[in-house]
This record gives sequence, C-alpha cells and structure tokens, in this order.
Amino acid sequence: MTTQRTRSLGRPTLDAVAARAGVGRGTVSRVVNGSPQVSPEARAAVQAAIAELGYVPNRAARALVTQRTDSIALVVSESEERVFAEPFFAGIVRGVSSGLLDTSMQLWLAMAQSPAERERIEHHLTNQHIDGVLLLSLHDADPLPTLLEQRGLPAVLGGRPARMLQPDAQDAYYVDVDNAGGARQAVEYLFGRGRRTVATIAGPQDMGAGVTRLSGYRDAVEATGRTVDERLIAYGDFSEASGTASMRRLLEENPDLDAVFAASDPMAFGALRALQEAGCRVPEDVAVVGFDDAPIARQANPPLTTVHQPIEEMGRQMARLLLARIRHEDIPQPHILLDASLVERASA
Repeated sequence: MTTQRTRSLGRPTLDAVAARAGVGRGTVSRVVNGSPQVSPEARAAVQAAIAELGYVPNRAARALVTQRTDSIALVVSESEERVFAEPFFAGIVRGVSSGLLDTSMQLWLAMAQSPAERERIEHHLTNQHIDGVLLLSLHDADPLPTLLEQRGLPAVLGGRPARMLQPDAQDAYYVDVDNAGGARQAVEYLFGRGRRTVATIAGPQDMGAGVTRLSGYRDAVEATGRTVDERLIAYGDFSEASGTASMRRLLEENPDLDAVFAASDPMAFGALRALQEAGCRVPEDVAVVGFDDAPIARQANPPLTTVHQPIEEMGRQMARLLLARIRHEDIPQPHILLDASLVERASA
C-alpha cells in the first residue's frame, strides 16, 4: 500500500506541467488534447515540460472528458501481401503518420479483404474504439462508407470512388489525385514522341482511379483525331502479375503496338517483364509509361517513365481532413485534388 501511494504521489500531474511551463492548466490540457487553439510558443513550452517531467496523460480519464478515444483507423481494402509489397500503401501510411505527428492521435492499421477480417474490423469501428476512419483502396461494392455514416463516425476516403463519378452521386469527404489529367499527360507524351499505336493497361473499373485513368487515356487518343480501339485496352487490378498477363494479351492481339500506358507502376513493371520475355526492346520497340512514380521506378530496367502522384502528401491531407471533421471545424471544401505530373526516364 505504501509503495503504491509513493508511486502515485511521484507521478507528474497536469498542474506540475503547467507550473514548469509557466502557463495555465487549461493550456496544458489543450496541448495534450491536440487542440489547435494554442500559440506555437505555449505549445513548445508545454511539450518541453512534458518531456522534462515525464508526464504521461491518463487516456481513459481524458476520454471521459473529451468523449474521444484519440485513435483513428486506416482501413485498406486489400490483402496484407499487397499492402506491404506495393510502395503506394507505405507512402500513404508515412503521410498519415506525418499528419498526426503533432497530435495525440494513435493510428490503427487494418487490412480488410477476407470475410473474417471484415467482420472483425466492422465490430471495432465504433465510437467506443476510434474517433474516425481513413478508407483506402475502396471498391464500389464496399459497404464500409455507408456503415460508418450510419454509426456517425467521421470518415475520409483516399481516392474518389467510381460511384461518385455519376452526376447524382452523394457527396463524401475524400483526397484524390488528378488521375485523368495525369493519364492524359502520359498518353500525349507517347504520341508526341512519335508512337502510333498506344495501348493501355487500365485499372479495375469499380475503383475511381481505374475509371478516371482510363478516361484520360481515351481523351488523349481522341484528341489526336484517332478513334479509340478497344482491342488496345486490357484490364488489370493494379498488381504486377496483372500487368504481365495484360501485356501478353495485348502483344498477341496487337503485334504492331509500339507503346503502352499502364495505370500503375506495378502493372508497368509487369508489362516490362512480358515485353522482355517476348524479345521486345524497351523503348526501341515498345515504350512504357506507368503511374505512381514509386521509388523503385528509378530501379526498373530501363528506369520507368511514369506519372508522379504525391502519395505522402495525399496521406497528410487525408489525416488533416479527418482531424478537422473530428474537431467539428468548418470545412469549406470536402474534396482535395492534388496535381499529377509526368517524370521522364528511359522507358519511353
């Protein structure tokens, strides 16, 4: 009993932090709870006092006061294998973590692909466990956005769902990249370099990125006065294996093609493998352009020309938008659209 009381008395308190920092108790509380209504000087003083005293907030007690758990979930609707293998997902996680750096929020990551995984995740997605949800790699049949809305949990989507491309679609909070514009740049570049038969490996058509990148390809082809040849379009799921299979089919059906735009870097890597297997030189025989500008694009053979999308910035903006929703801040624009730009390398 005596030992327990001594340990309790020796634990730094909110008042002790306030005294050390030279601010009021309320200021310390706002810093601990991640409120933006604190001056940079006061925040720095409080954080220094917390570090010096070794103060650890009582999360359970704070949750009773704030009605918040200080936790958010990042739910990725893909397999664990893809999440950890493809650089896009790692970039999003880095960006989200960066966006939460100056807050007390804890990030909870979950992969939701199998029925068992989805059941566990849906059970956890309540306001008793988390304050908000980031949803990534959504397919149109995914029930999670509707479920979260019914439960009153703030959510932000990474990428605009394909269903939201319809004129009568309901609004949602999302952060996306100018996928159509980036695809147009890629295809215009290929035609500008003298390529005459430009194919594409499109992404899944139940995802917004898949639909809009294919739309950008179609727009660029038609802008040259050509008619879109459906035989020059193959469909993958953004994975490397699907890029290889699609490229093989395109070569079989279109032996005269001299360029391909793949709607993701992994699919472009798969296309490079299929072209090398077929004895095609890149870019002499067939030029290849991807989409992502993943770090490994520089290490491809040859280095990959690709569309750069600011993946980490996308993650940061997703976190910022979700924090604003959790804090009930005024959000004049629920959509954030980031620019995409072409990066020229040796594959095209």
